[in-house]
Order: sequence, then structure tokens, then C-alpha cells
Amino acid sequence: MSALHEDPYWPRASSWLAGDHEPAAVRRLAVIGAPVRLGSITPGRCDLAPAAIRSALARFSTYDVQHRVDVRSIAARDYGDLPITHDTPELILNPVSNAVRAALAEADAVVLLGGDNSITRAGCHGLGRCGLITFDAHYDVRHLDRGLNNGNPVRALLEDGYEGRNIIQIGIQSFANSQVYANFARKAGIRLVTAEEAQKRGMESVVREALDVIHVDQVYVDIDLDVLDRAYAPATPGSRPGGLTPGQIRLAARVCGLHPKVKAIDLVEIDPEKDIADLTALTAASCLLSFASGLAER
Repeated sequence: MSALHEDPYWPRASSWLAGDHEPAAVRRLAVIGAPVRLGSITPGRCDLAPAAIRSALARFSTYDVQHRVDVRSIAARDYGDLPITHDTPELILNPVSNAVRAALAEADAVVLLGGDNSITRAGCHGLGRCGLITFDAHYDVRHLDRGLNNGNPVRALLEDGYEGRNIIQIGIQSFANSQVYANFARKAGIRLVTAEEAQKRGMESVVREALDVIHVDQVYVDIDLDVLDRAYAPATPGSRPGGLTPGQIRLAARVCGLHPKVKAIDLVEIDPEKDIADLTALTAASCLLSFASGLAER
């Protein structure tokens, strides 16, 4: 007799990621683990996050009830983890960007499972000249004088020649940033949407507007889980009270999945050793599924 939790009529998202999809899949999605941790300002084990997110998928089904979409209509391919755990942010540029570029030759979109936020620069380079939308409590424009880290991927991209007018940051929080960096971001032409503003205006409206005003054909989306309220993201060192809810960030991920400009997203800044009841990893996994649900309806 099989265990009660084994139900052939309740397909698991983990099986979908392992290759269980409908024969006539409408889209293709690539998933790549980027378990870097040497770029973190706060020591931790973000390199364990890709495995934690994959494990969390076993607790989800593949059916989006709200939108009547089964993500098994998407052919997912898991490329496993890149061997970059012990590499610096400077060294991961080529491995990550090359992996993203190669995956997009076979897929409609890519999801990078971080790792800390230092992977965002490398992921963007995988698309070339692209726009960037970050869901993050922080500007990530710290000085580069001490090298690359998870606090300065946006500044590094500006130095690389990416245009501030094509960068939009959603979820920025008060008392989580300095005035110096706020002024730098504004001077660079970055569009900013605070957490309070996003909550007031509605996440769907904010994200759709962000995608509409970016003046390039490809967009990279960075989902730093510290954009969430601390109550929902205990595994992210930078999360604070007053952030977004899991429902809001899931909706944001789905809207991004719907939009044809979005070619890649990352899910970053999770330290599973600090998680409580797998809450943060589960939220990240739900973002992956919500993005896939949107992708299925492009």
C-alpha cells in the first residue's frame, strides 16, 4: 500500500522541475543553481539555498487555482548548480553569464537560484544590454572600492555601462538605506518605488508600469527575498519589519512571467540555516511557480 501523501492526482512541483510536464508544452523554462556566498557582507550559507528551494517544491502542487494554469504546461529543465560556491563575485561573471546565455538558446526564460545578490550582475551580463527590475529593500549601490559584494551589484552594473533609466527598484525600505546611497541612485536616473508606495498603489499596477517604461527589449528581474517583511523572511539577513508580503511578491513574479521582455529572474539572499519552518525557502519556491504560471500564459 502506498503512503497517503503519494497521490497520482496531486502532481508535485518537484516532479515538474525534474522533467514531469505535458507532452505538448507551451513554453520552456531553465533553472540554474548559482550557490555563491563569498560576496556576502553578512557571513552565512546562501550557497545552501538552491537545494532548499528545490526541496521546498515538493510541498507544492503544480496547479495555480487563481488563474487556472498548471505549470506542467511548461517544460522545465533543471541544469543543476554551477561550481562557483568558493568563487568571488569577480570570478563568477563568466560562468554565470555563459550559463544564462546558453540556457536562453533553448528556453524562453531562465530562473537563477542564488546564492547571494552578487549573482545579479553576472546574470544581467548573460542577457547583454538589458533593463533591470529589482525587488529589494536596498539600493545595492555601495562603493566598489573594496571589491564586488552583495551590496553593490547595481552600482557595478552602472559602472559596466548599464543605464540608470532602465533600472527600477521596487520595495526600497526606510531605515534600511543611507541618504548618500539614496542620492546616488536618484542621480544615476534609477526609478525608485518604496515598499510603502508599492503597498499603497498595488503590486500589479507598480510592476506593469515598471515593465512598460523600460526602453530595451530584454529585462532581468532580481528578487531579493529581503524585500519581504521580516516576519515572512527570517532566512534573509537584510529583511526588516515593514516589508512586502509573500502574496505581493508572488503576484509580482507572475506579472513578470507574463511579460515577453522578461528573460531571466533570480531568487537570492536566503540562508537556510537561519530559516524557520522553511518559511523563506517556501516563499522563494512559490515565486518560481508563480513566474512559471505567468510564463505559461504569455
